[in-house]
Amino acid sequence: MRRARPSYPETGVPGARMKSCSIALGLVLCLPASASGTHGLGSLSWLAGCWANPRGQAGSGEYWQPPAGGTMLGVARLVLDGQTVEYEFLRLHEDAQGRVVYTATPSGQAETSFVATAIADGTATFENPAHDFPQRIVYARNDPAGMSVRIEGTRQGARRAMDFRFERVACAD
Repeated sequence: MRRARPSYPETGVPGARMKSCSIALGLVLCLPASASGTHGLGSLSWLAGCWANPRGQAGSGEYWQPPAGGTMLGVARLVLDGQTVEYEFLRLHEDAQGRVVYTATPSGQAETSFVATAIADGTATFENPAHDFPQRIVYARNDPAGMSVRIEGTRQGARRAMDFRFERVACAD
């Protein structure tokens, strides 16, 4: 005996909800990445400016230029005992497929790129599963004057994560 398809009162058409769900699901799965959770560089403009670690030494922090010409350029520096011990040149840009890419060139190391896997209001996640460490970088705006950066991944078979807190500061002249 064949079962009758349910009728939904909002449409009065048997099976209408299932068809509309299938169509909606198909549309979501076919959307480009920019429409399903990642956005362009403009949504990262909140990064622009100077950021300092409130527990770090003077001169430690990150500086990001506002979006222009399809990029955001940044630099990070770690100062210990009055000496720069680490620095990193940073670039946010869109690749040929329209994906936002975070490219880092740490002191004394080769350039490495991480592709945005999620960009939402005040957060951005970048991943490169093939990189040694980290494989994931997450920027999160805590409030207009604060942000956190988390780097995470596997190193020598063990899961690791490091968290950095920053406060927005006036940029030096």
